[in-house]
Amino acid sequence: MSETNNTRLRIIPLGLTLSTFLLLTYLICIVFGIFAPEQFHMHEAWAPLLPGFEWLTPAGFVFGALGAFAYGWFIAVVFVPLHQFFHR
Repeated sequence: MSETNNTRLRIIPLGLTLSTFLLLTYLICIVFGIFAPEQFHMHEAWAPLLPGFEWLTPAGFVFGALGAFAYGWFIAVVFVPLHQFFHR
């Protein structure tokens, strides 16, 4: 018996999943950067990707967290319609 998976991707669950994943990754990198030696810091990688991000400033932390969360939604909003179009 052959079963087909008719589950369609939906923007909201994927957006929440990706946004949470990217936010957690961002937070892990910040914590890692606080405790790791300078040569292992990841903030140089985040700075060009997150407008307003500055290492260890309150505003930079908030801008970085919001940016990471927003990237998840951007990916979901673009990816789901493309996936559904090409899946047909």
